[in-house]
Amino acid sequence: MNKYIFLLFSIFIGNLVSGQGFQDKEFLKYRVHYGFLNAGFASLKVSETTVNGEPHFHVKGEGSSTGAVRAFFKVDDFYETKFHKYTYKPTEFKRKIREGGHRKNRVLTFDHKSKVVTINDLLGKSVTYERFDPPIQDMLSAYYYLRTKSNNDYKTGEYQSVNIFMDGEVFPFKLKVEGRERIKTKFGYINAIKLTPFVQSGRVFKAKESVTMWVSDDANLIPLKIKAELAVGSLEMDLHEYKNLKHSIDFR
Repeated sequence: MNKYIFLLFSIFIGNLVSGQGFQDKEFLKYRVHYGFLNAGFASLKVSETTVNGEPHFHVKGEGSSTGAVRAFFKVDDFYETKFHKYTYKPTEFKRKIREGGHRKNRVLTFDHKSKVVTINDLLGKSVTYERFDPPIQDMLSAYYYLRTKSNNDYKTGEYQSVNIFMDGEVFPFKLKVEGRERIKTKFGYINAIKLTPFVQSGRVFKAKESVTMWVSDDANLIPLKIKAELAVGSLEMDLHEYKNLKHSIDFR
């Protein structure tokens, strides 16, 4: 589930910092559907903290399967990032997941001056180091970095790109702005930006998979809906609950 929930958040990326569309105590919750089944929920919660005396945002992301899906495929995923309040560079990223028989528990520490990521594998009881050259984000800080852009920066037909560090590698992503649509949500209709992500390496998303996303066409830029055609079946995620958005949101 992690590749199709939290990773999909993280590929909403821009290149220039121009503002900030989120704040302390923001909370977003999503309902996840697999075909006709209610597959589970995913949530993101923002708080403020300090790391080494520097102001940071602290984001916790959680995802779990429910109901009939959990009966045959148990998912409990936890993600956590701390990134600088003003530069938006990640300082620490935690990923603890259990998906069926698959488990991971890793802590990543970023040294942007030395351009080194320290990977502490708590299950494998090993520590490794990876260098990086281009500026990078982790899977959660990337999503919030996007929201420092203006919605006017997303022009139809144009692309944005970013590098995300995941599983010991840097993954290059490219995002295409398909256009604007007015979509229906649980809270009413709202203007949205329609996006299509592409992964250049071809390793995260298979060629036959098709992903479409919609984010609010306003200063919040929050994900409203995600649809992913997978190798087997389809996945859909819809906004289920929100609290403490920094900017007003226009559902009608």
